Amino acid sequence: MKTASTRWGITTLLVILLTLPRTTLGITIREEEELSKKVLAIVDRQFNVIEDPIITKYINRLGQSMIKAIPPQPFTYHFYVIEEDVYNAFATPAGHVFFNSGLIAALNNEAELAGIMGHEIAHVTNRHISRKIEHAKKMQLATLAGMAAGALLGLGGAGAAAQALTIGSAAAGQSAMLAYSRENELEADETGLGILTKSGFSGDGLLSGLKIIRSKQWFGSEQFPTYLSTHPASEERIANLANWIEMEGKNSAPAPGFAPEIFRLVQTRIIALYGDKTVAANRFAAAVRDNPEDPMNQYGYGLILGRTGNRKKAIEHLKMALEKRAFDPYILTDLGKVYYFDGRFEDALKTLDGALSLDPHYPEAVYYSGRTYIETGDFAKAISLLEPLVRKSSGYTTAYYALGEAYGKQNRMGDAHYYLGLFYWNRKDAKNAAFHLRRASKMVSDKDKLKNIEKMLRVFNKKAREAAESEGKKPG
Repeated sequence: MKTASTRWGITTLLVILLTLPRTTLGITIREEEELSKKVLAIVDRQFNVIEDPIITKYINRLGQSMIKAIPPQPFTYHFYVIEEDVYNAFATPAGHVFFNSGLIAALNNEAELAGIMGHEIAHVTNRHISRKIEHAKKMQLATLAGMAAGALLGLGGAGAAAQALTIGSAAAGQSAMLAYSRENELEADETGLGILTKSGFSGDGLLSGLKIIRSKQWFGSEQFPTYLSTHPASEERIANLANWIEMEGKNSAPAPGFAPEIFRLVQTRIIALYGDKTVAANRFAAAVRDNPEDPMNQYGYGLILGRTGNRKKAIEHLKMALEKRAFDPYILTDLGKVYYFDGRFEDALKTLDGALSLDPHYPEAVYYSGRTYIETGDFAKAISLLEPLVRKSSGYTTAYYALGEAYGKQNRMGDAHYYLGLFYWNRKDAKNAAFHLRRASKMVSDKDKLKNIEKMLRVFNKKAREAAESEGKKPG
């Protein structure tokens, strides 16, 4: 898990992004896409982007449903959730939209998430970030970087990281030159409301979502909400939103939204699996006490109990959740996982088989079934499950390690080294990846695997040459 804070991570991102060679700051569509690649590389290094398949699938399906409400775009939008308790969301050039897990955990419903999402999409479609960078091109790049960090992080809540960047480059107040302006925010609100209504939402979610974020400030939080620094929720904005919503409400009937029941499942997982353990345990313990008939309360409590090692009680509460939702593949899978970690492999297989009968393609159920078969010695069955998984879900990196383990148990060392190499490749561990791939290249006979190995080793060799040249050495 990455330990850098969101604020410091965004600071680093902005410094690198905005101190790129001047030719990169032209901000054409093509250059915007190039910038987005650099942003994603920095985000990957600085943040823990949640890869939970339920959360990832939901946030992207919601986002893509809203993208249908806007004119054709020159790039593809992607949506992510970052494991951070800070209230924040931000959009990079070329349509990469990020939400902090803490923000989603604090919201009441899907409409509020959609409201903030529509606002972020609007900033991208209106190209506010790109226009700001383009207008600032004539400034000294060191000054631009410091001012941008101060503006986008919000000096009031960013602490020493942003302050240090502005010292010697510009007065803190001048950072507003690169912040979202009053006009930017009003335009994003208006555009976002249009996106919301066309997507089946009312605008109330954006208004109530902003009020929730702002309430953290009013009730004396130790940290000023980052979202208020980068997207000021002024009284003028809130008044305008209320007026627009009132006028729109007179002309349209309420719509059901996208998938409010899935939002509840996603939010429960975010709080229980990715939030503060103590806070999550107290929250779900109280929820179960107050409303034990709600299956999501039982599910969330079961998840946090399993996460903290109390597997016996976790099983009890997950079973109580299943009494209300007997055919839920996700709850079944999480129960199977607890059985697996408790060493109850027969119970794990029965439960996971039930989950797969309901959703044969759910990656978590496939993965833990494969791991359980490894533990029971059925390596061929494990391989038959895990190989299709890595082909269809290439981002499911832990499955590569399990495959390597299964092949190793069969003494098929070429394939074992190959999949271990892919595991470390995806983890960006160059040293271990190169070690296993070089071993695999001497043992495997499969032409496709050899071709893939050669391609990856060429990347390693190129980087080694570049590193040697930068140090003034001749590559060995």
